[in-house]
Amino acid sequence: MRLGDRESRNIEDRRGMGRMGGRGGGIAVGGLGGVAVVLICLFLGVDPSMILGDGSGEAPQTQQSQQTRQAGTPGGEDSGRRFVAQVLGDTEQVWNAEFQKLGRQYQEPALVLYTGATSSGCGAAQSQVGPFYCPSDQRVYIDLDFMAQLQQRLGATGDFAAAYIIAHEVGHHVQNQLGILDLTRRLQQQAQDQAQANGIQVRVELQADCLAGLWARQAQEARSILERGDIEEGLNAAAAVGDDRLQRRSQGQVQPESFTHGSSAERMRWFRTGLERGELAACDTFAGLR
Repeated sequence: MRLGDRESRNIEDRRGMGRMGGRGGGIAVGGLGGVAVVLICLFLGVDPSMILGDGSGEAPQTQQSQQTRQAGTPGGEDSGRRFVAQVLGDTEQVWNAEFQKLGRQYQEPALVLYTGATSSGCGAAQSQVGPFYCPSDQRVYIDLDFMAQLQQRLGATGDFAAAYIIAHEVGHHVQNQLGILDLTRRLQQQAQDQAQANGIQVRVELQADCLAGLWARQAQEARSILERGDIEEGLNAAAAVGDDRLQRRSQGQVQPESFTHGSSAERMRWFRTGLERGELAACDTFAGLR
C-alpha cells in the first residue's frame, strides 16, 4: 500500500495500561462472536476458558505481560500505530467526502489500541474477540499483537489485509451513523428464531465488507493507494474469516444457521462489489427487509 503522511488524530493508545474505565450496555459489532471465539481458540491452540472466563475482561497475566512487552509503552511512535493512524486517516478522508455528498456531516470514530483487555462502552473488551466496533461509544477496538497473530494463523497476511480489517470496522461506524445498526436491532427483535436473527447479522457484516471495498475504491481514485497484489490480499482476508472456512477448519463441519459474518464466498463477493462499484447504493444488503 502507498499511504500518505496524514495520520488520524483519533487514536487512543491504551497499550500496556491494563483495563480501564467502566462497563457499558451496548452491543459490540464486528468481533468474532462467542461461537467463533471458541473455534478460533481451538484453531490457535488456546484454552477457550482462559479467554471467555467469567466475562471480567481480564487477560491471563502471563499473556498480558508478554503482549505489553511486545506493544511497548502507551503513546509510543511504533510502526504499527503509525500504520493504523494512516489507514484510519484515509478512511476519514473518504467518508467525510461521501457524507458531504449526502448533505450530512461525518462524525469520525476513535480507534483504541489496547493490550490484552480493556473496557469499552459495550462492556469488557478482550483481544481474542478480535477487532470490533462499539456503537455506544463510537470506537473501534484493536489489539495489534493479537490481530497480527490471527492474520498469520489464518493466512490473511499483508498490509492491505490489515487495512481491510480496519476499514471493515470503520464500516460499522458508517452503518451506525446512517441508522443501519438501529434498523438491524429492530429487525432482529422481530426475528422468529435465532437462525433468522443470525441471518440479519450476516447482512450487517457483509455490508461492512462492501463499505471496506468502497473505501479502497475511493481512496485509490483519489490517492492511488493500491500496489500490485493488494486486491488479492484483501480478498484473501475476506475469505479467511468466512464462517464456513472457520467452522470447517476447527470442527470439520459447517452449520450455516449459526453463521454471523457470512461465508467466504459471500464476504469476497461483497468486498469486491464495493471495490468495483464504489458507491453506497451498491452496498444495500438489506434490500427487501425494510
